[in-house]
Amino acid sequence: MKRLVSSLAVAVSLTSLIYAQQKAARGTAEGSIGSTKVTVDYGRAELKGRTLESLIAQLPQDRVWRAGVNEVTTLTATGPFTLGGKKVPAGKYSVYVFAPATGDWALILNSDPGIELGALGKLLGFNPPEAASKLLWPHLEGYAPNPAKNIAGIADKEVARGTMKSGAASPVVDPFTISLKPAGGALTLTLAWGDKSWSVDLKS
Repeated sequence: MKRLVSSLAVAVSLTSLIYAQQKAARGTAEGSIGSTKVTVDYGRAELKGRTLESLIAQLPQDRVWRAGVNEVTTLTATGPFTLGGKKVPAGKYSVYVFAPATGDWALILNSDPGIELGALGKLLGFNPPEAASKLLWPHLEGYAPNPAKNIAGIADKEVARGTMKSGAASPVVDPFTISLKPAGGALTLTLAWGDKSWSVDLKS
């Protein structure tokens, strides 16, 4: 009985979080590496009185964050580029961030397009509005495989990851912002939220 109550509490909490953020604005960042155009589409999460540290502390065991809020964050490239020393073909990728408790963060590109909100609801125990059930969301149920919880994960569809350089954001950034800026022959992708930032170069 205690386990059932605990599971219901988690489901209600998650549902409240999802719908509290439902009206969050979408943001777009654009840039080019040579002839390759890169576009990032993401949900602009807000701190709303919370601290970034408290939010990061809630990450699951695999320490993978969805890099935004609501619908899946995506990166679309019209041509090939390199992330973390690995060639990434032209295409559209879902974006995640590996955020360990200690050590460097990393940007992750994955070929999995996301999961329909209706399917995610079945996995996590909530019912989204029918109008939103087909929208693609990030895999909140787990990035890495977890056989004990019957979670297949999408780690096997990872295309590339690149270590991010941490820095300070001044002034404080809220809501969450992703930017793309030229840097020599590269394109620097930066995540900024609160008083912190993380950057990685996309190269030709």
